[in-house]
Amino acid sequence: MLLTTINDPQDVKKCSIPQLYTLAGEIRQFLVETLSKTGGHLAPNLGVVELTLALHYMFDSPKDKLIWDVGHQAYVHKMLTGRREMFPTLRQYKGLCGFPKMAESPHDVWETGHSSTSLSAAMGMATARDLKKEKNHVVAVIGDGALTGGMALEALNHIGHEQKNVIVVLNDNEMSIAPNVGALHNYLGKLRSADNYKWAKGELGHLLKSVPGVGEKLAHLAERFKDSMKYLLVSGVLFEEFGFTYIGPIDGHNMELLVETMKIAKQAKGPVLIHAITQKGRGYAPAEADSVKWHGIGTYKIESGDTPKSAPTYTSVFADTMIQLAEEDSRLVAVTPAMPAGSGLIPFGKKYPERLFDVGIAEQHACTFAAALATQGLKPVLAIYSTFLQRAYDQLIHDVARQKLNVVFAVDRAGLVGADGETHQGVYDIAFMRTVPNMVIMAPKDENELRHMMKTAMLYEDGPISYRYPRLPVKGVEMDAELRPLPIGKAEVVREGESVAIVSFGHVFEIAEQAANILEAEGLRPMLVNARFCKPLDEELLLRLAKEGYKIVTIEEGAEMGGFGSAVMEFYAKEGFHDVYVQSVGIPDYFVEHGSVKEQRQEIGLTADSIASRVRAWMPEKKGVLEA
Repeated sequence: MLLTTINDPQDVKKCSIPQLYTLAGEIRQFLVETLSKTGGHLAPNLGVVELTLALHYMFDSPKDKLIWDVGHQAYVHKMLTGRREMFPTLRQYKGLCGFPKMAESPHDVWETGHSSTSLSAAMGMATARDLKKEKNHVVAVIGDGALTGGMALEALNHIGHEQKNVIVVLNDNEMSIAPNVGALHNYLGKLRSADNYKWAKGELGHLLKSVPGVGEKLAHLAERFKDSMKYLLVSGVLFEEFGFTYIGPIDGHNMELLVETMKIAKQAKGPVLIHAITQKGRGYAPAEADSVKWHGIGTYKIESGDTPKSAPTYTSVFADTMIQLAEEDSRLVAVTPAMPAGSGLIPFGKKYPERLFDVGIAEQHACTFAAALATQGLKPVLAIYSTFLQRAYDQLIHDVARQKLNVVFAVDRAGLVGADGETHQGVYDIAFMRTVPNMVIMAPKDENELRHMMKTAMLYEDGPISYRYPRLPVKGVEMDAELRPLPIGKAEVVREGESVAIVSFGHVFEIAEQAANILEAEGLRPMLVNARFCKPLDEELLLRLAKEGYKIVTIEEGAEMGGFGSAVMEFYAKEGFHDVYVQSVGIPDYFVEHGSVKEQRQEIGLTADSIASRVRAWMPEKKGVLEA
């Protein structure tokens, strides 16, 4: 196999164009076979094979900076930069990261897991290059979905204004994770079909230059005519108005054309945008047929594309309950920033297409859009991943909470997310929302309680309210037939006890319960509490615990700094209870890397055994009992 000889980008440069096509086929076969065992982002990487080969063929990484937007399409880049043999460990604990990672290779010059950052990074690197008077190329690869992010448009504006030598490769597969939406998507569609303009522009120049004696002058005089013609044949010419030299659209799977286009781009002055049309999932029939499903996939059978039957998840419970609530209340509308499938809203959209708004990769807009809907008496539910909500923090504060608008935040992927790792861990939402006035924060102990929290949020009329739930299978508890609202700010004492109270917030309740069972078997009777609310806290219960001399351990799958445990400690400090013993168990102050959720919890001590051990150490007066 030719692929086994490629251990460095320099090896790619030794290949002929026909060999690059052979190599592309071997890469696709390798990806399909390897990811069938590990899972991962298959469809995006199958779509960029030729594009990635051309980049490493024409540019000199890492001297030339290749910057991948989002990063879930960087597998081929990793294969070509010496990490092919690490792929059996892809997204596994202590294994190969599923996104670019500087610690893995000098060829990963920018780390990313969220969209729309590559152009800002490219502008920064190009500016630094020029200040240091260095000579290298800066290339950003961005998808058409990521280009809808406001940050990408801000960077386009800056690059075009400064006229920096930056090459932008627009990987246009008409998709992000779900099909793209919006005016920019429609504009790109017009460019894809603008064959008349591309033909006319090229043929006119060729024809004029062929005229003996005066051809070059005629060609020069015709430039203004050609520039006017493009306004007639292509609506918008957005990128050239931004100050870019626009090349395309070109076939992103034609190696000769890619190489020649990149050669031209390297010689140009100022910013250049190469518009390459690619097919997501190319070369593997199941991924070509359903690139949404195969965007990020678990293990599968190569021949059939069959995947293991998945258990119901918190997201699926959310999805079903949304439909039920919509039947009961015509005010309910759903908003999502390009995640209708990931957030479970496809069935909702089929039943209520006029009440589902997919705004594209535009989290800030999604949040303010939801706020405006609320001003008009609707009940918007913003279904958004915890890590993506980070991107709309100002809008949450300024446009929602400050105006005390009734927006419901359905915070999916809250807590540890496993294989996606650092960039996607949903562990900061408790801390960053808890500081915001007017915000109510809930988290259910199981899927049945999630449904009641959704009902609570629909009936709440005094400002924004949120509930957070994980990317995990449900517990399998019995579901109540009727939805009922929960009293705001009231915890549930699941088990009375003495001396120590284990107070859990959210889906880690099962860990708290297991720890309580371990300690009870050893002779201690811990109280077990399901907090339900982080804001407002159940102050009545907390005062009782303090007055009765309980030592308290709080448990959450969120950042310890500023999280639920911090809220409890702050309450006691404010009330003057300086002798209450509280320890919090959560996510420590570092970024937890990829692996299974079980492995991640083991690493940080978020396990029943670890919590039981802590309690043993805190209870010296019970030591004899526990050791008996």
